[in-house]
Amino acid sequence: MENLLEKLKKYTKRLIIILFIVGLMVLSFFYFGVYSRGDRVGKVIKISEKGLLFKTYEGQINMEGFGAVRSTNIFSQTFEFSVEKSRADVIENLKQAMNEGKRVNIHYIERYWLISWRGESKYFVRDVKILDN
Repeated sequence: MENLLEKLKKYTKRLIIILFIVGLMVLSFFYFGVYSRGDRVGKVIKISEKGLLFKTYEGQINMEGFGAVRSTNIFSQTFEFSVEKSRADVIENLKQAMNEGKRVNIHYIERYWLISWRGESKYFVRDVKILDN
């Protein structure tokens, strides 16, 4: 009987360790994984630092004139995105393009989960190119 209890304890510990490792792998996949990649073109209409505890950079581009949505409301064709704080060059390029009224081509990735300390959007700008008007 004692031998059986020791085996049960041993297998229970192994099962808990395996479940912990599998859970950690799943969480890592959803945290670091990329669901999609893409590009959008438009004019930057907003870039701001937001947040009470965790500061994030949030922005919008206006994609007017591309025929995606026919509307008189200019904000119906906006794309909202976040920028990681570590990408200072991207933030500066977006601010420069907004101040000069130039169009930009943004390359972004879409994450699986929306996590509050990362940003308010699942779309994260990785690169920005200022286009000639």
